[in-house]
Amino acid sequence: MVSLQNVTRIYSSGIGEVRALDGVSLDLDSGAFATITGPSGCGKSTLLNLLGGLDHPTSGEIRVAGIPLHDAGEAELTRYRRHTLGIVFQFFNLLPAMTVRENVELPLLLRGESSSLATTRVSEMLDLVGLSHRASHFPHQLSGGEMQRTATARALVGHPALLLADEPTGNLDSANAAMVCETFSKIASQKIATLIIVTHSDSVAALAPVRIQMLDGKILSKSDSGFAS
Repeated sequence: MVSLQNVTRIYSSGIGEVRALDGVSLDLDSGAFATITGPSGCGKSTLLNLLGGLDHPTSGEIRVAGIPLHDAGEAELTRYRRHTLGIVFQFFNLLPAMTVRENVELPLLLRGESSSLATTRVSEMLDLVGLSHRASHFPHQLSGGEMQRTATARALVGHPALLLADEPTGNLDSANAAMVCETFSKIASQKIATLIIVTHSDSVAALAPVRIQMLDGKILSKSDSGFAS
């Protein structure tokens, strides 16, 4: 499902080259649940950007669901982000003038899906994240955890093969973080999508059967309980 082979990403700076990723190789099966941890500057965000089709590697190969991201042009990357990928950010990025339902529905409207299909999928995703009763509310009427669960429903509504989450609990208190973690655990247990979470939280990292630690642009260790290889 996710395959990186000897991926390197080098940036030029005023003091020379910065090797943000240094020969990273990783394989994850369909339906895998992995977390990536490590100190700031270790390469987590660079790896996430590459998997999100937001950047190109300097060298190496990246494939997600058979799509060669390392060779893809902008048109193919746009299709990839629209149809294959879902992303959940630390900051919820909900549109304040739209209701919960409208925020979740937006990616489907951008894809040109029918209103009947959009209605069905939005209802399914709001049920999944436990927010059906908040569908007509606006973001300012939600708790932080509810906003993050709305953002998660929005990321999943297009049925992506890969779901990336970038510090999804980093802006939440412990109670709301626990609710968001419960939602991600449900997604993983139902194998709705291959799930990769970048986090500084040990409690979030502990949720996943596949735990990846990064340091200095490399994968320092990877524990695996059988959901990935």
